[in-house]
This record gives sequence, structure tokens and C-alpha cells, in this order.
Amino acid sequence: MSCSAAEMLRCKSCWLRTGNDVGDTHGRFVWYELMTTDLEAAKAFYRGVMGWGARDASMRDLAYAFFTAGETEVGGLTKLSEGARTMGAAPRWIGYVGVDDVDAGAAAVKRQGGSVLVPPTNTPGISRFAVVADSQMAILALIKGRESSQRQVVALRAPGRVGWHELFAADGEKAFSFYRALFGWQKGIVDTGARGAYQLFSVGGQTIGGVMTKPATVPDPFWLYYFNVGDIDAAADRVKAEGGTILTGPIEVPDGGWIVQCTDPQDAIFALVGRRSYRAVRFLERVMPPSAN
Repeated sequence: MSCSAAEMLRCKSCWLRTGNDVGDTHGRFVWYELMTTDLEAAKAFYRGVMGWGARDASMRDLAYAFFTAGETEVGGLTKLSEGARTMGAAPRWIGYVGVDDVDAGAAAVKRQGGSVLVPPTNTPGISRFAVVADSQMAILALIKGRESSQRQVVALRAPGRVGWHELFAADGEKAFSFYRALFGWQKGIVDTGARGAYQLFSVGGQTIGGVMTKPATVPDPFWLYYFNVGDIDAAADRVKAEGGTILTGPIEVPDGGWIVQCTDPQDAIFALVGRRSYRAVRFLERVMPPSAN
């Protein structure tokens, strides 16, 4: 588990007191947090790679910060506790999905064979949340916050924000059934390639991610979040320059974009999605042999 119930409660309090709102977002990812072992190193890394600022929001007994793109908070950052590390928790990004009823959602998770890691908990007057694992032990969180008519829906492709959500499941088909029952996600097209079926999914008519059966080389199921960048090659270079590691890519995806999957210096996995510059494409055309006719 990433952190204790008390720590999660204080994190949500920090975030929602700033006016962020998760009303009317059932089934949508609404927030992302990085649990890490070194806050200052993480701030420096993501500043160098993504251009994010960091605004301190620490409380007396909890170090916490917001990642910012301009004046907008795009994610949270908190310290992975010693207790959590002793229990085997590692640095990770965790996504929060808005729900209409956290208690009902947590109960549904258990009915379908999942686990509730942090039970439904109140931040008084602000939110209610729970941290759960699906039936294959991929972790995410459920949250319901105050409603506001001024909430702004962020475009999936907005620069510096999360543009895609990808589940590496032990069994992709069974995993999608779990989330369809929990959030009402709709099936999109299925792309079948060398690694098997890749099931797109949508909420409210918007395609927001994909589910796949993980390769045998991936030890445990997990959610992977893709951050939007401009030039994918330049962004990959920044990852390496800042001390991160490129795991795969750049790889072209069907919509003409390119992706890389990475780890930060504390080994939290994340991914980038962007475009390839004309210069990079022309270079590859020069160095790669032509296809045989």
C-alpha cells in the first residue's frame, strides 16, 4: 500500500481545499498523485522533463506539494512513508476516479473480488475517498468531492496533463469486465497486434484509455498514465538528462502519435505521449534501410 489512511486523508484535504472539484465525474479519472521517496528530487525531475512547477501545500505532519502547469494544479506529490515502505510499497503514480458514491463503489469492488486498501474515509466537508485494488491487484482510488457549477473539464490532449490511461492486467478481458461493472465504462474498438488484444474504453462518449493483458516480463498488474508532451524525442532526451530511464520507445501508435514508457529516478513508472518532429522522421528515413518490395 502506498500510504496510510491518515496520510491519504490529509492529501485529499490539501487538494480539495484549493478549489479542485470532482463533482459530476463518475467513471472519469480526476486526479493523480505521485508517492515518492524523495520529494525534492521528484520536483526537480518533473520540472526538467515536463516543465511543471511545484507549489508547497505541506501540513504540520505531512509533506505535500502540487505539480503545476502555469497556475493550474495537475497532480499531487507526497512522501512515501517508512511504514508503507516496510510493508513493500514502492514509488508509484496513483489515479483517482470520480464516483457518485464511494461506499457503494468500495462495496462493489469487494463483491467483484477486489480489495479495499483504505476504507471509505471523510475529509470533513470536502470529500470522501477510498483506495482499492481490482481483482488482479492493480491499485487506484475512488473519490467524491463537493460539486461546483464552475468546474472545468480538461481536454484529454491538454499539454502537460494526463492524455491516456492504460491498464496492464493479468487478464485483460476479465479486468475490463470488472471496471465496466464498477464505473460503467464502454467498450471501444479492439486492436489486435503482436502482444494480443488491446481493448479501448470510453466514458461519456470519450475514449480515455486501453486495457491489455500484460506481457510475462511485467511482474504485477498496474495502471500506467501518459503525460502529454510536444516533441517526443526531445522529451525522451529530457528524461535521460534528468536521471530517468527509458523502458520502451519511442513507439508509433495508431493515431499518429508516439509514446515512450519511463521510470523516474525513484523508479516510479510513467509514460509520455507526443508527436515526432519532421527532423526526427527525416533522420530515420535516412538511416533505416528501405523495405523489401
